[in-house]
Amino acid sequence: MSGDLDLGGLGFETRAIHGGTGPDPSTGAVTTPISLSSTFRQDRVGVHQGYEYARSGNPTRASLEANLAVLEGATHGFAFASGLAAEDAVLRLLGPGQRLVLSNDAYGGTYRLATRVHAPAGLGVDPVDLLDLDALERACGDSTAMVWIETPTNPLLRVADIAAIADTAHAHGALVVVDNTFASPWLQQPLALGADLVVHSSTKYLGGHSDVVGGFVAVVDPALAARVGFLQNAVGAVPGPFDCYLVQRGLKTLAVRMERHCANALAVVELLVNHPAVARVYHPSLPDHPGHATAVRQMRAFGGMVSFRAAGGEDAALAICAGTRLFTLAESLGAVESLIEHPGRMTHASVAGSPNEVPSDLVRLSVGLETTADLVADLRRALDGAIAGPPGPAGAP
Repeated sequence: MSGDLDLGGLGFETRAIHGGTGPDPSTGAVTTPISLSSTFRQDRVGVHQGYEYARSGNPTRASLEANLAVLEGATHGFAFASGLAAEDAVLRLLGPGQRLVLSNDAYGGTYRLATRVHAPAGLGVDPVDLLDLDALERACGDSTAMVWIETPTNPLLRVADIAAIADTAHAHGALVVVDNTFASPWLQQPLALGADLVVHSSTKYLGGHSDVVGGFVAVVDPALAARVGFLQNAVGAVPGPFDCYLVQRGLKTLAVRMERHCANALAVVELLVNHPAVARVYHPSLPDHPGHATAVRQMRAFGGMVSFRAAGGEDAALAICAGTRLFTLAESLGAVESLIEHPGRMTHASVAGSPNEVPSDLVRLSVGLETTADLVADLRRALDGAIAGPPGPAGAP
């Protein structure tokens, strides 16, 4: 761990590097060792030095959990094998007859988990526009036990007012969960704004290199943390030590990566808003974005995710997705390389026909860390190609 270093008052970058970690006491190694043991020696029956079995606890995982909890301003952190495993643990805090208020444009996997896994077991799920506080007030009843915020949302990048929603939810006795995946703790601190739990797909910006799958839950309240910790151990959806090592390695450069993600995204937005192949751009930096003022208030910057609607409809959107060279056609997001995708047919296909369905002409970009001018040129080429249309047959003028 971080020894005698007092992290109080230190900056984000310093906490990212030193929080929850430090030179290994047995070897002096400055990088957290990967502890591969599945079991640990006990001094006597029932007496051990903090670890007994790797599902219940592992030194590498403990270092990651402490590190990321520090970045989220939490007192407790819990690592999971995937973002959806983390979300599943949080939803297991609810029981039959209770109701979940879910953003009506939440990630498709979250909607599927809530409606097709937990709803059949008795959980009520109410999709609500969380930008409308009156609608939230109407949706919150005696059985409402949790309000689930995703901000910015995936893929329409709507920005919810965490503090205002938390005030309304808490007035009805409901827990508030914030999916902080798109923002990362560098951009946004939901617990400080009133959230009770924060969830992440650590596959994305936290890991940052498209080489690990993971999830995370951050909590402040000790009783709530005890419940999440019980579920982590009892259900067993924990990450392996090497996965934990990779995520923690990513955390050390999170701040500098996010700065570049955000800067490159602004350059991409400037291209998109001025290009005739684009009908509408979704990014919180735009003054006409409905959540711009909220983003200015609760976020450090505007993020590296950009979505837009193609002026030529779905066919044009598909052509743009097929026309880039640096932007790789792939799912996921938040890594060093730039990605492009068609949400309606890829990440959000599972919500087709539901209240969370996304427009068929929508394109989503995860803007990476490449040279800014190269990304802009690559995307401009694809946009120009969508206007020109497909090439004619051989020999055609």
